Amino acid sequence: MLVLAIDTSTKMGSVALYSDASDGIVGEINLNLKQNHSVTIMESIDVLFKLTGYTIKDVDKIAVSIGPGSFTGIRIGVGVAKGLAYSLNKPIVGINELDLIAGNSIAGDYDVIPLIDARKERAYYSIYRYEESKLVRIEEYKDGELKDILSSQKGKRTLFLGDGSLVYKKLIEEFMGEDAVFSTVSGSLPRGSILGEMVIDKEGDNLFVMEPFYVNRSQAEREKGITI
Repeated sequence: MLVLAIDTSTKMGSVALYSDASDGIVGEINLNLKQNHSVTIMESIDVLFKLTGYTIKDVDKIAVSIGPGSFTGIRIGVGVAKGLAYSLNKPIVGINELDLIAGNSIAGDYDVIPLIDARKERAYYSIYRYEESKLVRIEEYKDGELKDILSSQKGKRTLFLGDGSLVYKKLIEEFMGEDAVFSTVSGSLPRGSILGEMVIDKEGDNLFVMEPFYVNRSQAEREKGITI
């Protein structure tokens, strides 16, 4: 099975081809640019196919991050993925961006908290824990003040991942001290290849029902009082 994975939920845009019939990662392109993902996503996909020798018709399944993260970025990624799935008549699987980032971790005796920077010391997050070497989410997907998140983890050894762990590393260390564990910069950010691997054995979602996952409302929606 060959999976095309698309992630544009955060500043890091990633596309990958993942196969369970080879060594896993066939190819992957990661871009952390100032340009909007709408400018780069289709070109990245085209280059990925050119370099790997595959074509879009070889794809058996499409994986996409549904958020949370950037409202615009999420819509771009989900829109492109759904368009491809519809035109190719291929199954599509949506994965939460927090689950994807948490997938960077390895089994250990600690909580795992992926943090997606929501600016002004706020973050999208959830909490995970390894149970019998399997990563299990133990909290709902949320957004909140970073200081509140850290206060609730005080005294608990915790691995922090995601761009929020990089932006707010100093603050996290001040609150958590030696209980804070960090990965490398590259090991903290979402990757398309991990997304592809996560969906290999998953059933396809309903193309017409699958929607972006925002956690909270956009600023425009909050100002207009629109409920979603």
